[in-house]
Amino acid sequence: HIERLVLDGVSVEPHQRAELKAAVEAELGRLLISNGFGPGVQPSNRFRVFSSDLISIDNTHKPASLGQQIGKAVYRGLAK
Repeated sequence: HIERLVLDGVSVEPHQRAELKAAVEAELGRLLISNGFGPGVQPSNRFRVFSSDLISIDNTHKPASLGQQIGKAVYRGLAK
């Protein structure tokens, strides 16, 4: 369960939010199923994922692509 996801400097139109959310969930789920959690992280633990400059954002970003990048960034935070 992701309680809150803050995207500073990213403009997502209200009609794109559901697509972005679905893409984040799909990518994160795919990575967790394929690779599991990092050492010491249990699914019930609470933790904070740091900001990532590994996400490429431009004016033409699509919610699905952005969501996939965010899912990967969140997973990298979990895998440590």
